[in-house]
Amino acid sequence: MLMDAGGINWYYSCMSAQTLIPSFQLFGETSAFPDVIHHERIRDRALLHDWRIGTHRHTDMVQLFHMERGAAEVRIDGRSYRLQDGEFLYIPVHSVHGFAFRKGSEGGVFSFPLTLKDALPAASAELSARLTRPLQAACDAAFVRLLTALVQAFEDTGTFRASLLASLGQAVLISVAQAGVSGEDAEEAATQRRMGDFIRLLREDLSAARGAGDYARSMGITTGHLNRICRAASGLSVSDYIEAARMTEARRLLAFTQLSIAEIGYRLGYTDPSYFSRRFRNVAGATPSVYRQQFLN
Repeated sequence: MLMDAGGINWYYSCMSAQTLIPSFQLFGETSAFPDVIHHERIRDRALLHDWRIGTHRHTDMVQLFHMERGAAEVRIDGRSYRLQDGEFLYIPVHSVHGFAFRKGSEGGVFSFPLTLKDALPAASAELSARLTRPLQAACDAAFVRLLTALVQAFEDTGTFRASLLASLGQAVLISVAQAGVSGEDAEEAATQRRMGDFIRLLREDLSAARGAGDYARSMGITTGHLNRICRAASGLSVSDYIEAARMTEARRLLAFTQLSIAEIGYRLGYTDPSYFSRRFRNVAGATPSVYRQQFLN
């Protein structure tokens, strides 16, 4: 759910006969994220829908809702949340969610593309793991100042606007992860540590054609156990999570390098360039060459 004050149609639906839950993106998977981050006011979209946003999910971004005044009943992956004055709610990628806002609620919505989140400092896999699940907490003064600075940077037109937005956006995501630490119980903490181990191994060996069983053996656990950890933390199976990570890297390489499409596929463990192109199109909605073309114009 992304709010838009200007009335621009930011979303389109990827729902098909086989997809029961609508997936919404910014301009769709075949176009670049329209900015480094995106921000808009809650009321600008919620007011258009009588303060209710239906169940949907996002496949290429994470979001942060900051409730300044008001409240919302939120459903995320079957679990209920109540977002109240002075709180934030972080929604990870792929989470199925919907909202019922109190009329007149005021606040902001921040959307971060996965490329920004995945570029967080890789030294802490635990940091990335925390951002694979919903997080809710009260906003302290320092966090509100950080959000205010991010909004100001978003509205600015300075020479280094993009760099400032990226830095502040990552600082916000790190603060979100930190705020979630105190709310974990022992079981959740253990799951997040295991998920952190898996993410670290995946990053170290993203180019290898390894499957779920290979990563599970490296962690000393069964494939079934790793699947349960991955689903609890991200909502995805291990195989789907691996492919999503590889396709995120494929987008980056297509956009920012001159490597051939075949070479990118080889680097990510796809020995058949045609198969890589089919898988990329299935996930991103466009062939690698079409996806790359938008960055050459």
